[in-house]
Amino acid sequence: MIVDCGIYRNGHRTDGPSDFSDALDAARAAGDAFVWIGLHEPSEEEFTHVTDEFKLHPLAVEDALKAHQRPKLEVYDDSLFVVLKPVHYEADSDTVSSGELMLFLGDSFVVTVRHGDGTPVADLRKHLEEKPEMLRHGPTSVLYSIADQVVDHYLVVADELQNDLEELETAVFSPEGSTSSGTGASTASRIYNFKRQILEFRRATGPLAMPMLRLAGNGPFAAAVPFVDDAVRPFFRDVSDHLTRVNESVEGLDRLVSDILSAHLAQMGVRQNDDMRKISAWAAMAAVPTMIAGIYGMNFDHMPELHWVWSYPAVIALMIVLEVLLYQQFKRRGWL
Repeated sequence: MIVDCGIYRNGHRTDGPSDFSDALDAARAAGDAFVWIGLHEPSEEEFTHVTDEFKLHPLAVEDALKAHQRPKLEVYDDSLFVVLKPVHYEADSDTVSSGELMLFLGDSFVVTVRHGDGTPVADLRKHLEEKPEMLRHGPTSVLYSIADQVVDHYLVVADELQNDLEELETAVFSPEGSTSSGTGASTASRIYNFKRQILEFRRATGPLAMPMLRLAGNGPFAAAVPFVDDAVRPFFRDVSDHLTRVNESVEGLDRLVSDILSAHLAQMGVRQNDDMRKISAWAAMAAVPTMIAGIYGMNFDHMPELHWVWSYPAVIALMIVLEVLLYQQFKRRGWL
C-alpha cells in the first residue's frame, strides 16, 4: 500500500495534489522539486499504476515485488534501482533478521518500497524533513539518508554480536564448559547458531560495498551512475567508510567463531579421550579378577592349591593386591 506521498521543493515539504501522478507533473513543472512516494509490501495491482506513471523498468519492478534480493545497484534508462537490506537484532533470541528496502530514483522522483519492518521509513522521513539543507539535493538526499541509517544500524548489530561472541568464549573456556558433556553439546549448538547469524548479517553487508563505492565515486564505473547529485557523493564516502568497518567486524567475528568452534571440538575430543582412558582402566581392573575366577571355575582336578585349606582366601587376597596395584598405576598415570 502507499504509505505517504509528498512534494519537496527547496528542501521543504509543500502542499500539492494528493494523486501522485499529478504530484509528479507539478514537481517537474517546478523544476527544483521532487516527489517522494513510500510503499510497504505493495501488491502487483497496487504497483502497476506506479510503474506506468514513473516508467520503471519491468525487471526492477519484478525484483521489488518478489523481494528476496541481494543488496545491489542497477542503472536503467529512466531510473536508478537500489536494494538495501536493513538488519534487526532480536535480543531475546539472539538472532539476526533482515528486511528489504528498494529505492527507485529518477527525474524528480524517488519511490521507496519496503518489505518487512527493519527500517522505519516514516520516522526517517520526519527526521529528514527537519534538515532542509539536505533535502535540497533532491532524491539523492533520500537515498543517502536511508543508506546512512541502515549502515549505522549495522554497527549497532555488530556490537551486539560482539557481546554474544564474548559470552560464547566464556562458555567454551570456563571450567564448567570443559567438564560437562551436556553443557558441551549445548555450547556447540550455540556456536553453530551464532555462525548462522553471522552468515545472515554478511548477506546484508557484504554485497553492499560495491554499490556504496559507486555512489561515492570511488569504485569502477562510478561516472556512469546517473541521478546522483555530485554534492552528495562525499556523504556516500562516509557511508562507505562505515560499511567497511562493519564488513571488517563481520570478517573478524567469523574468524573468531571458527576458532572458538575448533577449540570447542578439540576440548570435546580431549574429554572423550579422558573418558575412554577411564573406561579402559576400569575394564582392565575388572578383567584381572574375572580371569582368575574363570580359571578356577574350570573344575579341573589338577589345579594349584586346589585342596589347600587357605586356597579361597589366598586367591581373594591375590585379587585384592592386584587390583590395588593396578589402581595405583592408573592413578599415577592420570587415567583415573
